[in-house]
Amino acid sequence: MNTTNLLRLIVLAAIWGGSFLFMRLSAPTLGPAVLIEFRVLFAALFLAGVGVVLKKRLDLRAHWKHYFILGFFNSAFPFLLFAFAARTLPASVLAVLNATAPMWGALLGAVWNRQRIGGRTALGLVLGTVGVALLVGFDHATTRPGAGIAVAAALAGALCYSIASQYARTATSVEPFANAHGTMWTSALMVLPALPLFPPTGAPTVGIVGAVIALGVLCSGIAYILYFKLIEEVGTTSALTVTFLSPVFGILWGRLFLGEAIGWYTVAGSAIVLVGTAFVTGFVPRFGRAAPVTASGK
Repeated sequence: MNTTNLLRLIVLAAIWGGSFLFMRLSAPTLGPAVLIEFRVLFAALFLAGVGVVLKKRLDLRAHWKHYFILGFFNSAFPFLLFAFAARTLPASVLAVLNATAPMWGALLGAVWNRQRIGGRTALGLVLGTVGVALLVGFDHATTRPGAGIAVAAALAGALCYSIASQYARTATSVEPFANAHGTMWTSALMVLPALPLFPPTGAPTVGIVGAVIALGVLCSGIAYILYFKLIEEVGTTSALTVTFLSPVFGILWGRLFLGEAIGWYTVAGSAIVLVGTAFVTGFVPRFGRAAPVTASGK
């Protein structure tokens, strides 16, 4: 991993960590459905423009069913769940709960493939559970009304990402940029029925509008491009480092811009979750020269 790719990795982690800040700023006013509808719509429009410049074909007729399935589990439903949780939970807690996705993936993979869970993976799952319990149990925000449902929604969102990953491994191979572009359009369609269920509670401010645009263009559009470029340059293992860095930035942005408290339980719980994630994924950081790997996006 050279300096350029290391910078890409840090920028990507900062962007994805910032998504929880933007949701926390806008979800209480706009509601989860309106927020996510505009998020995926802005992302789709941005990626459509990039697709025209790069001459990337979407091939909707051939892959529309794939885009709907992947879009539901990788964007529409988890985005809604995290936006729902963002009405109650701090950005720092959301970021750490999101990092449990690889743990859900290990459990889901064991059930899906009917394989036994090894000792290292089992230890990682236990550590992840302890870390989440520590974070949720001591954070004062979890005493707010509806916090329990919000935590469950965020964990369910992380589970959706794991389901999307499992599906993508067995689905017909589609070019990564087309996956990102196509799923944003299908997600925009799937979120529409939820709009009457979660009406806005107030008029958006300039800051909220900016947060929504940032969620769509920056956190969904540009972030996807950076992620797939990283996979191409350094391989999936090194690109996976973003899983460990994003919560750090999520906690940092929450503290800097929202004044969220960082207690000992925040640091300890986050660290335990990330160590557990490393055990589950078998992650070992490699910073040597890596052979290019063909990107296979989700």
